[in-house]
Amino acid sequence: MKSIKWPKHSFMILAIIATWIKTVIVYHTSFEMKIENAMQQFILFINPLSFLLFTYGLSLFFKSAKARNRYLITVSVILSIVLYGNVAFYRFYNDFITLPVLFQTSNFSDLGTSVAAIVEPWDVLYFVDVVILILANKFLPKMKDAFKVNIEFRRAFFVLAIAMTFLNLGLAETERPQLLTRSFDRELLVKNIGTYNYHLYDIYIQSKSSAQRALADGSELVEVNNYIRSNQAAVNPEMFGKYKGRNLIVVSMESLQNFVINNDMNGHEITPFLNSLTKDKDTYYFSNFYHQTGLGKTSDSEFIVENSLFGLGRGAVFFTHGGNTYNSMAERLGENGYFTNVMHPNNKSFWNRDMMYQSLKINKFYDIDSYTVEEGQAVNWGMKDVPFLEQSAALMKDMPQPFYSRLITLTNHYPFTLDPEDIMIPEYDSNSGTLNRYFQTVRYMDEALKDFFQQLKDQGVYDNSIIVMYGDHYGISENHNKAMAQYLGKDQITPMDNAMLQEVPLFIHIPGAGDGKEMTEISGQMDLRPTILHLLGVETSKDMQMGADLFSPEHEDFVVFRDGRFITDKYVYAGEACYDKATGEEIDGEPCQSYADRATMELENSDAIINGDLLRFYDEKTGNLKQDSVK
Repeated sequence: MKSIKWPKHSFMILAIIATWIKTVIVYHTSFEMKIENAMQQFILFINPLSFLLFTYGLSLFFKSAKARNRYLITVSVILSIVLYGNVAFYRFYNDFITLPVLFQTSNFSDLGTSVAAIVEPWDVLYFVDVVILILANKFLPKMKDAFKVNIEFRRAFFVLAIAMTFLNLGLAETERPQLLTRSFDRELLVKNIGTYNYHLYDIYIQSKSSAQRALADGSELVEVNNYIRSNQAAVNPEMFGKYKGRNLIVVSMESLQNFVINNDMNGHEITPFLNSLTKDKDTYYFSNFYHQTGLGKTSDSEFIVENSLFGLGRGAVFFTHGGNTYNSMAERLGENGYFTNVMHPNNKSFWNRDMMYQSLKINKFYDIDSYTVEEGQAVNWGMKDVPFLEQSAALMKDMPQPFYSRLITLTNHYPFTLDPEDIMIPEYDSNSGTLNRYFQTVRYMDEALKDFFQQLKDQGVYDNSIIVMYGDHYGISENHNKAMAQYLGKDQITPMDNAMLQEVPLFIHIPGAGDGKEMTEISGQMDLRPTILHLLGVETSKDMQMGADLFSPEHEDFVVFRDGRFITDKYVYAGEACYDKATGEEIDGEPCQSYADRATMELENSDAIINGDLLRFYDEKTGNLKQDSVK
């Protein structure tokens, strides 16, 4: 039987085509990227090619056929791991992985439950191109033949690769102007330049970010300071200092979104206790309040609440800039005689908290070693909410007063599982097991918070405290839009709906206030720091903070998300489109443009402060640059 005569470069071409086709299939089956026209579809089809041509094309420089084929298979394995890593990450975060996230290895050992819920048996198919190459190398012997690469062929090959790169970038820039200079949205980058080129761009941005601190000086703060001062809201004289000297208890309610408040699931009330607070005379309930976190999720919400600055768009500030100089809420309260602490039943090093809390000037971290975890009380990466909150209330009894305690709950965390004895309502009946279980863990957390209030009363701490409770980030990502549409009674979830679903509850409960009510201001986590400090009588007019006092008559209905989306009282900007908030209809983008420019400026100013560690040059007591801070 006559053997097939394979062309010289068949193995390289097979590697390119196999990885290219696999990547395009993964784009359409594993990522939910909105494709609006034929041009976007074409860009998505060609965007892996330039990178693959360059990367696999390096095999043309190998003289040994054996070394050449090993290189091609090795590259195939590495690219498959990169692609699958993004798929697994996307399943939970609905986002693409970044370089800083890859270095958060100290978290990996604690992620067992979540990872097990993300990985699927058929995920081996993401490595199908590797298998094809290995089989081809083994059973198609002609592909092992050595050959001398013609220099003209090599030159022509890389000219083709360069041409594909410029074609891709040119089409992407036409479709999305300023793509590489306004990179808050990673989906846009992947959709236009491809997963692999996105990671090269990510490495460039990370290198640039690392250099910013070394090159920064105090002069960069002048423009940022001018922007913050020009947008500062005046205090409400009736509320400023009204509760001076009270203890402050801030509860981060894990993954709690606002759509469950005052709602039911198949006739079962989801949050009876929190529902009662929305009508409580001692509670201010903010019904249009949004989380503003990025990839750092819970740690981002901590960072935002403490500093009134955005987290970074590419990783967790707790990891990437844990050694920076900050002027946190804890530091300001510490200066005013408060014992500041965080209570969280997890390893102290998770999210680099033990280091970051030092930078935030937090006096004490009550980590897992501060609690007694009895049989049946462990959950996810720590302790169930009921025993955690009960023991926390007991610890507060012996704290020096006034104190500031920030508590982070755990039970309502992905993948939202409960022990049978903790289940109070049945599962939902959608196609999403995640959403179905979510209602159960939310119901459990609600019961834990009800018990916590009683424990505070029993310990004698309740009456002289302010209790702030807020949802830290979303629990149900866009990957579950079909199930969410079913629950909300909608035909589909639009980009505007997705933005609106980032709404999380905020309760400011003040025993004895008597004038509590629902507050409908459009607001976000950035506003918590000035609001809380002003209630306690702490002046913030010289602080570098992006938020505004929620009780100020000058508070503006405008909230910016970490990815550049925003919401006002009239408009929603999401999915690269402007929506009329009242009707939900997409409209001409002109009304959103000025807000979009401002959103970009706020994100860039916040990033500049963090990346340049600019607060080391700032004297928050005088509101001026420190001497010798300008190079």
